[in-house]
Amino acid sequence: MTPPGPEEAARLRQQALDHLWIHTRQWTELAQPGGLLIFERAEGVRLYDIEGREYIDAMSGLWVVNAGHGRRELAEAAFEQMQRLAYVNTFAYASVPAIKLAAKLAEITPGDLSHVFFVNSGSEAVETALKMARQYHYLNGEPKRYKFIYRRGSYHGQTFGAMTVNGARYLDRTYFEPLVPGGVAVINIDSYRYPEHMTYEEYNLYCAQAVAEAIEQEGPNTVAAVIAEPISTSAGVHVPRPVYWQKLREICDRYGVLLIADEVINGFGRTGRWFGIEHFGVVPDIMTVAKGLGSGYVPVAAAIASPKVFDRFKGERRQAFQHGITFGSHPVATAVALKNLEIMEREGLVERAAEAGRYLGSRLAALKEHPVVGDVRGIGLLWAVELVRDRRTKARFSEADDIGGQLTPKLLKRGILTRAGEIIQIAPPLTIEKADIDRIVEALDEAIGELEQEIL
Repeated sequence: MTPPGPEEAARLRQQALDHLWIHTRQWTELAQPGGLLIFERAEGVRLYDIEGREYIDAMSGLWVVNAGHGRRELAEAAFEQMQRLAYVNTFAYASVPAIKLAAKLAEITPGDLSHVFFVNSGSEAVETALKMARQYHYLNGEPKRYKFIYRRGSYHGQTFGAMTVNGARYLDRTYFEPLVPGGVAVINIDSYRYPEHMTYEEYNLYCAQAVAEAIEQEGPNTVAAVIAEPISTSAGVHVPRPVYWQKLREICDRYGVLLIADEVINGFGRTGRWFGIEHFGVVPDIMTVAKGLGSGYVPVAAAIASPKVFDRFKGERRQAFQHGITFGSHPVATAVALKNLEIMEREGLVERAAEAGRYLGSRLAALKEHPVVGDVRGIGLLWAVELVRDRRTKARFSEADDIGGQLTPKLLKRGILTRAGEIIQIAPPLTIEKADIDRIVEALDEAIGELEQEIL
């Protein structure tokens, strides 16, 4: 396939600047020469821009394309379903692929999670889980339970309700305040910076106990749920000890609080298991999923509830869950997601992620030879390289250092697409081969070395 010529490329770039609102990016930066990349095709772990340049997708788009780019089977699944049934009123009826996908998710999710409410995105899945938790308690005779405990640094989406539990450092919530009331922030896990007088295990218990203290402080009869990612990417990919999640489960049970595991990024093989929570031997009351569920080929997501939660909504008509999404349970989206899971099982992509992740981790460890590399950590194909100004003190770079602005073009020049700053995220498609892992690490090695020469 021939990419657009220079004139067409220039026209597309101008149209983008004139009409396309790129999420979270500043227009003035995009308007700079080289500020806007436009892609026109992809295959496997590679993307190609309109100038024909090749890049390795070291972040699976946005932790999304688990099955890899250019899967003809997924396009065919969409085409076949569109011909058969493109849409049905999802507020009143069901479609065959939605039923089959719900049953498949009930089969592969941990424990008794078995009731699937489909939506379109991770933000919608979190929004759904929050509303589900509030109505659950209302129907349970506890209408004052409206608060949600969340962790500083964690990301849970951009819709208005989800922002209430969104503690990501890079998200400025001040423009939208006051937010939906009820968000209560607690300390998050940090495997790199924790008190020297504690073991990491003790620190995990300390962080879990902070949740119990917050519930007590707020009043147990006012707290609806605790929400957390099994392994938080926005907080820096710090992998907790199993005791942390086990303690959270115990605390929630003690106070009658629901436990929501946000698997939007962790899910569908990313951590070397189907779901991140499986590493910790815990079953949540509600699980949110998105991204890897459809590998980015279609917008599809879900909030998955246990019978304990679902059964509370049975009974009179007014007890039905007061929530709906026009395109939730979309026949085409669920058909593609079902085929995506079939591919993942057939090709053993979850197991491949675990194996490739061990190799990636061993190669990334060598980057610690750089003075600015403070830590390398991760699991499966979910890794982070943390850069620091002083490795001895673990001092961070300042915002004025603009590490991301300096490092990103160095990686792009070497054909690597990822999110780079103080934390460099490495999360390629689960289909990646060792040769491409080597290329990613070599590019990181060179780019970090070049950065050091400029800032040290």
